[in-house]
Amino acid sequence: MQEVGREIFDAFPDWVRISFYSFAAIAILVFVIGAWLRANKYLKARKAHRSDHLLRRVGQAIAKVTLARSRIWKNDRFAGVAHDFILWGFLVLLLGTIILTVDEDLYKPFLGTSFLTGTIYLVYSFLLDLFGVLFLVGLVMMLYRRLRKTAPRLKYSEQDRAQGISIGRLIVDDRLFLFLLLLAGLAGFAAEGIRIFRDGTSFPQEWSPVGVALAWIVGATGIGAEGALTVHMGLWWLHAAGALLLIAYIPFSKAFHALAGFGSLVFSDDLAGRRLEPPASTESSGFRRVSDFTWVQLMHLDACVRCGRCHDVCPAQTSGMPLSPRGLILQLRSFVAGSKGNGGTTVVGNAIEPETIWSCAACLACMEACPLQIEHIPLIVEMRRSLVASGEMDKGLQEALTSLGRYGNSFRKPARDRAKWTKRLSPKVKDATREPVEYLWFVGDYASLDPRCQEMTIRTAEVFSKISLDFGILGEGESNAGNDVRRVGEEGLFEVLRDGNTKLIKTCKFRDIVTTDPHTYNTLKNEYPSLNEGRVLHYTELLDDLLRSGRLKFSKKLSYRATYHDPCYLGRYNGVFDAPRDLLKAMGVSLLEMPRNRANSFCCGAGGGRTWMEEGKGHGERPAEIRVREAARLDGVDTLVVACPKDYVMFTDAAKAAGLEGSLRIRDLIDLVEEAL
Repeated sequence: MQEVGREIFDAFPDWVRISFYSFAAIAILVFVIGAWLRANKYLKARKAHRSDHLLRRVGQAIAKVTLARSRIWKNDRFAGVAHDFILWGFLVLLLGTIILTVDEDLYKPFLGTSFLTGTIYLVYSFLLDLFGVLFLVGLVMMLYRRLRKTAPRLKYSEQDRAQGISIGRLIVDDRLFLFLLLLAGLAGFAAEGIRIFRDGTSFPQEWSPVGVALAWIVGATGIGAEGALTVHMGLWWLHAAGALLLIAYIPFSKAFHALAGFGSLVFSDDLAGRRLEPPASTESSGFRRVSDFTWVQLMHLDACVRCGRCHDVCPAQTSGMPLSPRGLILQLRSFVAGSKGNGGTTVVGNAIEPETIWSCAACLACMEACPLQIEHIPLIVEMRRSLVASGEMDKGLQEALTSLGRYGNSFRKPARDRAKWTKRLSPKVKDATREPVEYLWFVGDYASLDPRCQEMTIRTAEVFSKISLDFGILGEGESNAGNDVRRVGEEGLFEVLRDGNTKLIKTCKFRDIVTTDPHTYNTLKNEYPSLNEGRVLHYTELLDDLLRSGRLKFSKKLSYRATYHDPCYLGRYNGVFDAPRDLLKAMGVSLLEMPRNRANSFCCGAGGGRTWMEEGKGHGERPAEIRVREAARLDGVDTLVVACPKDYVMFTDAAKAAGLEGSLRIRDLIDLVEEAL
């Protein structure tokens, strides 16, 4: 057993060894130069404070890649299996190559012996065969998806082309990357088979099931010893060429995602998008030039593997608007790498068109879908900040921001109108600025001022009163919380709104804050300073808590067959999925899920300030109309339940536009709660 093992260059002339090491040195040098060019770009970029708890970050990133595969497997088990086969196969083959190099180039020359002998070599040989097969199976699975076009998102779209992407070059890069991987893998097995044939070894002496099987096939051809040596040398060089070309190609190709993608996971922020960072300085007006990007953001651009998951879930591209999250990242990457990105050329208007930036609903679907946690939304918001600073926005948005600055709401209504809805209630709603309450209700603009939502607001107050909830509101002093103001890029106005609300709230005495508006909920929870020791709750969370404690009891069961829409800022942004569903089930509602639900919920299109913007011409069906049709297709469903004032407005209008007004009712969950009480 101690004699079991093999030499690397035993049958080859000396020029093979010399040539191989020369080419390997060149490949490594090219790799190092390419990697340095990338790294140097990061070093010159603006700083990002993402290096805290570095060891924990690295550990979490390793777990995400190798163990917790949720995002890679999400909604595409086939791709998840294929990716894991390629990943694990590549890592084990790489480790095997490193071990062989250490043995051949360090251990043997200095100690005069090899550690890859006997049982160690046999186990080593078997594992490389096993994971080599997995590697090839994964590659074949990926090729099958592309050739059979089973994943439409892999095809580059009109939005990608509209954003100036060089589609042809990307396709060549995709194919070349797969080709080099296949070449290295197939040629490696072929070389192993003919080597085993030439050595005359059998499976007990060479635990390489694939290699031994291939050696048997080679023997069946009747090839002679001289011919076998020639073929062996040719296949060996083919395998080496594939591997060395891949090494040299990595920094300049899609393959670089293996490095940048891992870095993207290490330095990602789990609250990115949910909690936007303020501008780098008071003089900052968003991203105008390449020098405005942080090194983490440049790494995010390099990490993109073009899988199309973000493109697939984007409501803007689904409805035909000129935005593809994938196209946005690729065009920014091209701009940064190109000559025009090195001068004073501005990003927006050259790399990205303003209409593309304004198409985003900031729904977070792209970031939720991305396996490498690329942060699209902060990039878009930074570019919006530059547009706002230069006054490049449509009339509707300009009027909304002006109204918000003057009145604290987007409805151009004076502050005294904000609490008018309370006059229809008895007993009178408490003023939390004058007396202590258990729950401070931050009502929000739509719930306070939109006539279509006021009925739901009144119903909410009536439900709170029926269950003896001690609550109060801010009344005339309340202003828009600023969630969407910040996401359109008006940071200064957001700070004014935030500071005014914070100052008023700190004069109140309360235990928890509750709101019916998920947009308000997100910014109060994630972007405001700590207001007290209590919680920020959506009303569905509060009612679910009261249901569990016995304070909320339903007196009758509802027989509705309904579906529930997860609001982006409640579900995807903040993970509140179960509370609304538990309430519906407790009321006896028969709940059917739409195909896109929970974290995969499809946006209504109102977020990110889109509700204030004029609809562009020439686009397809609006996201809200797409969503109500999705609900209407469910068997026997006659009710679409929402838990957001904006959703109620958007879907009510969409149902009319789609001709579904008579067959699909749009109802806020609070409406059902009141009925069940």
